[in-house]
Amino acid sequence: MGLFRSGEVVGIAKAALEFALEASEDAHPDEYMGFLRGEDARKLGFDYEGTVLTDVLVIPGTESNPVSATVKTNMIPNDRTAAGSVHSHPNGVLRPSDADLQTFGRGKVHIIIGAPYGWNDWQAFDREGNPIDLDVLDVELPEDEFFDFTQEDIDEELMREGADLREEPPDRGWSHDADDSGTDGSDSSNTDGGWGSR
Repeated sequence: MGLFRSGEVVGIAKAALEFALEASEDAHPDEYMGFLRGEDARKLGFDYEGTVLTDVLVIPGTESNPVSATVKTNMIPNDRTAAGSVHSHPNGVLRPSDADLQTFGRGKVHIIIGAPYGWNDWQAFDREGNPIDLDVLDVELPEDEFFDFTQEDIDEELMREGADLREEPPDRGWSHDADDSGTDGSDSSNTDGGWGSR
């Protein structure tokens, strides 16, 4: 399954939009960037198919300044509920830059929020950068766990694979030290340049 789900995006939950507006204002004068996750509209009580944007996923290690935000690509989860992105333009311009358009292929809906970050200071776009209407839906969101599996699920999977849970796990050489180097002294920092917007 790909990173972004298929199906039409039918709206954004009011709580998710409020979070994105507040996060953008808090990041000012720097850009804010996050990813949008969605839920099946029918699971939220709607009688039609489609995806409702319900969450804004903040990626650790995101770097931003007044004209760009960059996400390290190795930090983006392979999330079956991912649907697009959201980022701010501190200059207030509600249209995508050329750099924005390069990232818009990775999802169905992309939202740009502009200063002063009020209720009407945002615009949704399709993956080609065309403005689209996106309904704001007052919907009660389920209290999901961050992970959609439990320790019991992991144990059950390991048992199916024939693992003996009574044995001590093998030493994989992983360190719990506070430094960023691996156990062999090599630097394990990311150098991929990331995924960003300008």
